[in-house]
Amino acid sequence: MNTKYKSLFEPFQLNDGIELKNRIVLAPMTHFSSNTDATVSDAELEYYARRTAGVGLAVTAVAYVTKGGIGFQNQFGATGAEFTEGLRKLATTLKSNGAKAVLQIFHAGRLSPPELVNGDVAAPSAIATDRTNDGSEAPAPRELTAQEIDDIIVDFGKATANAIEAGFDGVEIHGANGYLVQQFFSPHANRREDKWGGSLEKRLTFPLAVVDEVQRAVKEHAKGPFIVGYRFSPEEPETPGITMADTLTLIDALAEKNLSYLHVSLMEYASTPRRGVDDKRSRLEIIQERVGAKVPVIGVGAVNTPDDAVNVLNTGVPLVALGRELIVDPDWVEKVESGRESEIDYSLTKHDQDRLVVPDPLWNSIMTMTGWFPVKDAEESSTLTK
Repeated sequence: MNTKYKSLFEPFQLNDGIELKNRIVLAPMTHFSSNTDATVSDAELEYYARRTAGVGLAVTAVAYVTKGGIGFQNQFGATGAEFTEGLRKLATTLKSNGAKAVLQIFHAGRLSPPELVNGDVAAPSAIATDRTNDGSEAPAPRELTAQEIDDIIVDFGKATANAIEAGFDGVEIHGANGYLVQQFFSPHANRREDKWGGSLEKRLTFPLAVVDEVQRAVKEHAKGPFIVGYRFSPEEPETPGITMADTLTLIDALAEKNLSYLHVSLMEYASTPRRGVDDKRSRLEIIQERVGAKVPVIGVGAVNTPDDAVNVLNTGVPLVALGRELIVDPDWVEKVESGRESEIDYSLTKHDQDRLVVPDPLWNSIMTMTGWFPVKDAEESSTLTK
């Protein structure tokens, strides 16, 4: 191994006492490849088996906790016992090579496709998202009732119990990328005037209630240490929207919850704040300085090369997540560990699907959309959609 990459392979202990074999995390990535009944498919199991051998922590694509909270076509759920068998196979696959297995859980809120929820898109407030794939105007969701909010919080606890029953080592609350947990924190999505919205402090109420319910379920059902992580997006482009100053308040509150880790959702790990703080450092550096002494932070975003990964650790952040690069080269970690980093692939061709073990729906996205990573065939372009 090249000595400059040695830090990537040092063990690390999370706040819950669970030890990871190294500092590398498989990032959660949507792949649209579950069975039509929302159970885990064989294609998904093969996909994960191909790219989890080297990582210390593996986070799944997100599972929905409530039927009305589905976010994608062919997404798996964690809403009841009927999903346990598939989730157990998934947990076993992720753990088979020494990684700790974490199930990411969410409710899509106003980002639920209407056709997948019988037209009943629900959110904190009846405010449409500005984020649509084709630039069209999104329909306004209906506002969730107080009882529905209470029920969704309980559903996060039930999904956690399902994850424990299935043999996962933990769960990650998806509070990022514009989904429901983030929507409650967002001044754009949340215009409520009850206890769930209004001031910054009231907009914290739902995210913290979800954390409390998940931790309550862990205390009731887990027989030993169990990971509870939280993923967040530090800023929103909308006005009004979450600012870096808002996020500092959020992570201050989360740091008091004894979480296993905080996972920052970024497109580029070196990106700097848009607004809210007068600080030219990267968001990762700011976040690490603010809460890193209390809770481990996972950095992510355009981490392609081993040098990129080490640069993330050099900010003080102890863990680094790889997403797209583990699709392009599932052997990335093993190549770095064995001193073969010069052999890492950073592009692919339209003929690589079988070799890379990528399910058809995900491969179709890679081959037909633009923006995430290059392909070797100049006429091709590709992307993934979160």
